[in-house]
Amino acid sequence: MTEPASSASPLQTDPQLRRYFSSEDERRSTTRALFDRAASGYDRAEQITAFGTGPWYRRYALQRSGLATGMTVLDVAAGTGLVAREAHRIVGARGRLVALDPSPGMLEELRKKLDVETIEAYAESIPLPAAHVDFVSMGYALRHVADLDLAFGEYLRVLRAGGTACIMEITRPRSALGRMAMRCYIRAVVPVLARLARCTPDISMLWEYYWDTIQASVEPERVMDAMRRAGFEDVRCMVTLGVFREYVGRKPQPA
Repeated sequence: MTEPASSASPLQTDPQLRRYFSSEDERRSTTRALFDRAASGYDRAEQITAFGTGPWYRRYALQRSGLATGMTVLDVAAGTGLVAREAHRIVGARGRLVALDPSPGMLEELRKKLDVETIEAYAESIPLPAAHVDFVSMGYALRHVADLDLAFGEYLRVLRAGGTACIMEITRPRSALGRMAMRCYIRAVVPVLARLARCTPDISMLWEYYWDTIQASVEPERVMDAMRRAGFEDVRCMVTLGVFREYVGRKPQPA
């Protein structure tokens, strides 16, 4: 990658993550295969991780960020459709949902829940026309993006004037005790519960990778700076329970 250091995510530099891959091409192929293998057990593992509160929180985050009935929404890194399902309920029959993800296995699971348009692609290169959607959502996948400037530039491009981007993410706790507790829960407790619930064995590996990406996640200030550099205005970050964040920005109206 030749983008400025300010736009690069820790995926390119963090030593903990470099044990999974040694180049951007290898990262993409490795993580795509990991998500494909874990797709069938992903929803069950997520339900265990979030104690079943995920649907409520996603719906709440989307609504307080401005998603409403009748809108056209692009859900980036849609995975198995956990955010997309709530967005679909909000926009209703008069709205439209497009789900984008690089993992064919995850999109296959999504299509079992939702009859919507799906696109196999990455956040940094979205194969949609400019000014195509009213709202862009992304749920807990920003830490898997290699270049924030490219991704946010694409979000701004596909949004109509006045449209909103809402990026939900988990960030590492600020205290050492909090980080230790989260690490133990994600890397030890959840995999055990997932095995008891007969999730696929690949879930344990995926959740281990999840923790490593959370540990290496970009600081909130850098995320908001990248959104502003892309051209978003009214950029803000809302925090729940100290670790769940919603980064929200609006595409300016023409002067």
